[in-house]
Amino acid sequence: MINKRIVFILITMLWTGFALQIHAQGLKRMLHKTDSILSLRYQRSKVDTMYITRPKTKWTIRGRLNVSGADLEIKGKQFGVPFHSKMKADYKSTLSLGINYLGVSLSLALNPAKMLGKYNDFELNLNSYSNRWGFDFIYQNAHNFTGWHDAEGQPRIELPADVLKLKTLNLNAYYTFNHRRFSYPAAFSQSYIQRRSAGSFLLAVSGQGQRAETKGQYESRLNVTNIGIGGGYGYNWVPWSHWLFHLSSTPTLTIYSNTSLKVNNERIPLKYQFPEVIITARGAIVRQIGNMFLGVTMVYNFTNIGDQNELAIHNNKWRTRLFLGFRL
Repeated sequence: MINKRIVFILITMLWTGFALQIHAQGLKRMLHKTDSILSLRYQRSKVDTMYITRPKTKWTIRGRLNVSGADLEIKGKQFGVPFHSKMKADYKSTLSLGINYLGVSLSLALNPAKMLGKYNDFELNLNSYSNRWGFDFIYQNAHNFTGWHDAEGQPRIELPADVLKLKTLNLNAYYTFNHRRFSYPAAFSQSYIQRRSAGSFLLAVSGQGQRAETKGQYESRLNVTNIGIGGGYGYNWVPWSHWLFHLSSTPTLTIYSNTSLKVNNERIPLKYQFPEVIITARGAIVRQIGNMFLGVTMVYNFTNIGDQNELAIHNNKWRTRLFLGFRL
């Protein structure tokens, strides 16, 4: 009986080992096939390799320090009295760590101020940049705006936090005409390397949705929706080997605008002045040192709507990133 048990255990162990070996071989073949598909997709971009090239490595590890801010400026007349208000949100700082394998990315971001209970706003930034097209998706829900309000013949009023609650959505998209030689990713995601200087005309679409509510002596609610179409130009300057300076601007003219304002539940009629614009500007400096790269990027959004003689609203939203990465 003992011998039969030993034989059974040995047969079971052999069969289990054989099954695990088959499973490991199947997993290895699957990973190899996945790697081949990702490598083919990663390298098949139709670009002029004299100007743009892919990194030779497969893995990229990148750390970022992200700093962003926003301010809102309103000018006009209220019941015939000229006024000027300006409010600014607290700066937001986050730390992020990302891992990229052949174009597939995974990242984690932390906000130290939020973890310490010193920052209660919410902000979401999504970006996708390719050589041909790309977009920025920026959403902010801010309650910490502070500032001031001036009205003709009256002393300045200081506006503390929680007076203004502002929800803003910005969406900017571009199309690059010279996508074979000019690379946005080389400047902003470092998934390409710009070898020679090149520029491109850009086609752009911009949109903004905004809802602002104020409390205090004058309770108000402002709703804004704007869509703009336009274009601009971007340039990647490579003055020396392993250096890249990027600058681009895409102004768009508003083709659709829907704005409503209520003050103390009374609807205020609004007049508009041409042109109303949405401007997106981007900049970057990238330095390559072997398989290491570092630099800074910036994205800036400006929106101007309305008539300063009645009611004009100026929005500024910006984000700066310091980064350090390694290719493996």
